[in-house]
Amino acid sequence: MAVFERTRRFAREERTELARYLRTLTPHQWNVESLCAGWRVRDVVAHAISYDELGPRALFDRARRGRSLAAMNEIGVAEYTTLPTDELVALLERYADPRGFHGASGGVSALEDGLIHHQDIRRALGHHREIPADRLVTALRLALVAPPLGALRRTRGLRLVATDVDWSAGRGRIVQGPGEALLMAMAGRTGAVQELTGPGQPILASRIGK
Repeated sequence: MAVFERTRRFAREERTELARYLRTLTPHQWNVESLCAGWRVRDVVAHAISYDELGPRALFDRARRGRSLAAMNEIGVAEYTTLPTDELVALLERYADPRGFHGASGGVSALEDGLIHHQDIRRALGHHREIPADRLVTALRLALVAPPLGALRRTRGLRLVATDVDWSAGRGRIVQGPGEALLMAMAGRTGAVQELTGPGQPILASRIGK
């Protein structure tokens, strides 16, 4: 229980910080392409809040219509992305404490989704930030057991070592670098893997996009 409470707190903090950051963006920046292929910044934000209003029945209906996680995500984006940006941020603030599907997972999906997509936006806009170490380490650890990310498949046979926070995982050829870059590479972001080093880096790079 304490683990989930900690994860939910981190998810709440991450969403709150993302909402605060989004309020600083210009209309142009909201329409810049993010690191998520085919999604602008506004689409990423729409996705981030698109599951919180879904109860079990609505979630089942979206799954029936989509039949795959990618299609379900696109349905959610289509439903929310046309909202004014102020409304998107207001929804993110309202659901800072995860609800719906994100709440049912104990905040795990909200933290992973929130932190990775926050970076998808910031990296695309060239806006660096320092992620609190305890939140980043928790996200790194959970990424390996969050099936939608595909991190376990990409990192099989590799040892991941963060050089700026106290975290490592796996066995095999070493891939090392900043914890944020490791997380983004684990999530399949091509640019982030280029910031990593070690004999296992080419292996990880070859698995991204597959």
